[in-house]
Amino acid sequence: MSMRLVAARGYDSTPSQGACQMEAACFSEALARRAIIEQTCERGAAMSRFIAFLRAINVGGHTVKMADLRGLFESLGFAQVETFIASGNVIFDTPAEGPGDAALKAQIMAHLQAALGYTVETFLRTPAELAATARYQPFPDLAELGGSLMVGFLHAAPAAEAQQRLAALASSIDSLHTHGREIYWHRRPPIGESQVGNGAIERALKLPATIRNITTVAKIAAKYPAEPR
Repeated sequence: MSMRLVAARGYDSTPSQGACQMEAACFSEALARRAIIEQTCERGAAMSRFIAFLRAINVGGHTVKMADLRGLFESLGFAQVETFIASGNVIFDTPAEGPGDAALKAQIMAHLQAALGYTVETFLRTPAELAATARYQPFPDLAELGGSLMVGFLHAAPAAEAQQRLAALASSIDSLHTHGREIYWHRRPPIGESQVGNGAIERALKLPATIRNITTVAKIAAKYPAEPR
């Protein structure tokens, strides 16, 4: 998707020279990736599936239609691109022999920055990782106490000091639990009195995060259960 198309659809705006150079680099990478995907499909080689959780894609005055978001991922050369509800959840396939997770995440973030004009933190998980996240039960009394369970996705597991700062946010309403690269947040009634949110979690950890309801996580895990072949 070109900068001109993005501008025509109502996003910001006049591309800078740096943005144009970044877009050109992303376009070249996309062509190379598309060629790899075509060759991979021709010889029946394995594909890997990822779920991308995007932070704040449609907040702060920004609005990105899901069709346009799918187009941005397709322009990177990814296959079988789908979105799940309008909160920035993108499912896509890419050759298993492609770049590692860190390089893939960096490429997606650079492409979104160039196209949209703002940073979109991107958190990647495989279907197996997401299924494990959905199954994990850190609060055995959840059903009895009621409320809602949220999952915060991180780029990496937080250090011990960061976990201690996060634990300090706990109250009679909010319980927080760290497990690997995920934060589990149980918010009990009265929910309106909770002092915890995405911003508070990020400030405590000093790390970017994006939060989803466990129901959304479980639905995505159930709909996309296996690695494509």
